[in-house]
Amino acid sequence: MNRVELAATLTEIPPLRHTPAGLPVLRLQMVHESEVIEAGLPRQVSMEIKAVALGDVALALAKAPQGSPVQIVGFLAPQRQGSDRLVLHIQQLVQAH
Repeated sequence: MNRVELAATLTEIPPLRHTPAGLPVLRLQMVHESEVIEAGLPRQVSMEIKAVALGDVALALAKAPQGSPVQIVGFLAPQRQGSDRLVLHIQQLVQAH
């Protein structure tokens, strides 16, 4: 299963674009910071994440101000076929503040 649930802060929200078929697409940058327990010990996690949203999710995120906290559900996929770099594809915006 390839499912990611994440709380993050929107750090870069470029202008909304459209695919050749007219589907709204938004490529954005987010940052996540948390503390998790690994092997019984606390660990600080801080990372920048590249993400993409399509359709209604892209429209909703395009309206969010930079610095907004969001909670999303999505999946990871290579940036391009054969690439080692991953991009988070946002399928659902659970909560935006």
